[in-house]
Amino acid sequence: MVTYETNSRVLFSCDAFGSYGALRGAIFDDECTNPEFYERETLRYYVNIVAKFSTPVIKAIQKLAALKMDVVAPSHGLIWRSHPEHIVQLYQRWAGYAKGNNEAGITMLYGSMYGNTEKMMNAVAQGISNTGIDLEIFDVARIHVSYILPSLWIRSGVMIGAPTYEVSLFPPMAQVLEMAVVKRIVNKKAAMFGSFGWSGGAVKKCKSIVESLKWDWMDTFEFQGGPEKADLKKGEQFGHQFAELVKSSVGD
Repeated sequence: MVTYETNSRVLFSCDAFGSYGALRGAIFDDECTNPEFYERETLRYYVNIVAKFSTPVIKAIQKLAALKMDVVAPSHGLIWRSHPEHIVQLYQRWAGYAKGNNEAGITMLYGSMYGNTEKMMNAVAQGISNTGIDLEIFDVARIHVSYILPSLWIRSGVMIGAPTYEVSLFPPMAQVLEMAVVKRIVNKKAAMFGSFGWSGGAVKKCKSIVESLKWDWMDTFEFQGGPEKADLKKGEQFGHQFAELVKSSVGD
């Protein structure tokens, strides 16, 4: 529900078109000295608060199409008076990602207990980077999930690196993927690598979560204990091949 003031043509949009981010000395978009920060925080807000309802977001924007809006004044974040259309366009673009056709890029999620998976992560990341595709990397044990979800939302590929923990998936990784289920982050291409000791189990658990997300499971690369030089080479090739698949699939 929104309110439109007809004389000054202000849209009081409540949660719609809102953002995270403390207002640092300015409340209007034309007075803001760090617009990139607020755009990132707006995306983080959208994915964590609104993204699950992207279809209603698109319908609501369509209803507003006939209005001339000189100001968009949400309850959270900047007030848009210089370029009110910009915040509307951002929301419209992000809502469209719920249907697929995301940006060509890869979010790499990794967690490591003893450093073995982290070593492999560096090799896999090198292979991905060699293709020139956009890559963003998150340590799921140290970065809050609210900062991870935006990357998952906008990028088309997900590379998961996690060890087996008690015949299952490393818990911080499971928590991030389960939050992706809650937020309905669907239609991705995914691959996984990780270390195991005397038995596996991480892949089985990871696959069960990914299936509920309707992600395309592309490939798996597991190794026992610490990676040898040959393993790291295979990891680099693994990352490169996955990145090429993601690049070729964008726009399909």
